[in-house]
Amino acid sequence: MKTGFIGMGNLGKAMAGRLIEQGFELVVWNRTLEKCEGLGAEIAESPAAVISAADVTVLNLFDTAAVLDVLWMENGLLSADIEGKLIIDTTTNHFGDVFQLYDEVESMGGMYLEAPVLGSTVPAAKGLLVVLASGSAKALEKARPVLDAVGRKTCWLEKEGAASKVKVINNMLLGVFCASIAEAAALGEKAGINKAELLDILAEGAGKSLVMDAKKDKIINGDFSAQFSGACIFKDMGYLQSLAHELRTPLYTGSLVKELFGEMFRKGIADEDFSAVYKIFSGE
Repeated sequence: MKTGFIGMGNLGKAMAGRLIEQGFELVVWNRTLEKCEGLGAEIAESPAAVISAADVTVLNLFDTAAVLDVLWMENGLLSADIEGKLIIDTTTNHFGDVFQLYDEVESMGGMYLEAPVLGSTVPAAKGLLVVLASGSAKALEKARPVLDAVGRKTCWLEKEGAASKVKVINNMLLGVFCASIAEAAALGEKAGINKAELLDILAEGAGKSLVMDAKKDKIINGDFSAQFSGACIFKDMGYLQSLAHELRTPLYTGSLVKELFGEMFRKGIADEDFSAVYKIFSGE
């Protein structure tokens, strides 16, 4: 049976490639159809054509606005008969707006699973993502083959909206760790310490982390090809601020680091990997 996949950004394409590698027959769509080429998947002409051909469709889009557009655009997902079909949404959505997605899909007879993921392109290509899943148990059961193919673990957070909240809280740590590593590297360089040697040492000490493992070589080599862009982390940190606002609680490190990633737009590097925040500290 075919599986649908919509969204061929860096992460989406890595996930789609993993599914194909695991034997899934994919039918795919992206707003820029050229990004679908090279996968060896069937390319559909519209979101409606994808969900018409597939019992399960995966979304991996930039934000909630993009998901709503794919649902309601001309020949969008909800223009097709989705009775009994499942949409697995791996987009990092706004925790409040995600309820609208549940309502709109379920009102048309479909099932919606909120399933943002932890990890970027490298773990996605290896099936090592961590999936955060919220929604009905029935939707989760139907989604299991796909989730097990792209992820090493699925964390079940049944309450609607919970997965989206956990995702942005996780990304606060991701952003804070990366910014701290980048600032440490730039400070060490200014102090006359070799950047590669410094990061190797920090990776054995207080800097030891998955973020250091993932981003150390990018900072050392100046290779900021995007695995997870500055624009994406900035968007997620904005969602985090919205969560803190709703909870009427201050957000200290998260708010500061969000503004650092905002500087990437002013420098014209927001489409680069978020580890390019290093350039702000180094003065490049």
